[in-house]
Amino acid sequence: MTPDNKKNQAVEKENKKIRQLRFCTDLTYAVIAQGAISPDEAYVMIESLKKVALTLFPGKEATFNLIYLPRFKHLLMEKYQMH
Repeated sequence: MTPDNKKNQAVEKENKKIRQLRFCTDLTYAVIAQGAISPDEAYVMIESLKKVALTLFPGKEATFNLIYLPRFKHLLMEKYQMH
């Protein structure tokens, strides 16, 4: 296997993990936004999503907190009229 093939495989593997996380994130967001669930259930879903993200991308908790948590906090504030 050439170095270019190895690099291409690594990039494709990374892209697959990104697509998986995006799918899980979008699904979690949609279920919370459209579902008849309690705030506690929503928090559990967000924590589960975080576990998925950290399984796919170990050591990236700060990145998750920076990119995804604000999006979900905004959703929770809107949906449950939290201030």
